[in-house]
Amino acid sequence: MLSAESLKKIDREIAKYPPERKQSAVISALAIAQDEKGWLSSETMEYVAQYLGMPPVAVYEVASFYTMFTIEPVGRYTLTLCTCLPCGFQGALHAADHLREKLGIDFNETTPDGRFTLKEGECMGACAMAPVVLVNNKKMRDYMSNEKLDRLLEELK
Repeated sequence: MLSAESLKKIDREIAKYPPERKQSAVISALAIAQDEKGWLSSETMEYVAQYLGMPPVAVYEVASFYTMFTIEPVGRYTLTLCTCLPCGFQGALHAADHLREKLGIDFNETTPDGRFTLKEGECMGACAMAPVVLVNNKKMRDYMSNEKLDRLLEELK
């Protein structure tokens, strides 16, 4: 289900905890699985649960609680735009309009070519640098003017 490389990474995370507490590595294990698979299918979550020796529903609860995890198929690039009030005052709402128009989709939708999924995010702790966009939950881009958004979309094509 997961590659040997991903399992080695998960094993390194498990090793950080006492043997009887290996379930504590669930968030790390899910992040590693999502990095490999692109999203967390029920089969992937069940595999992680079995690997960590915990009930599948407990893994699902974690995956469905944290917004960094995706339990439905998404595009190759997930763009998460912070639209909280401070960011909204600094142009995030206009950036959201620009992205929706440019991509032809709304929040929680994926472009027909499967390249982009647009998500609305909660505070990313970068209010002073708004608007901010998180790419695939890994790389934050800040001060995103329409021009910078257009360049980002071109880079990712």
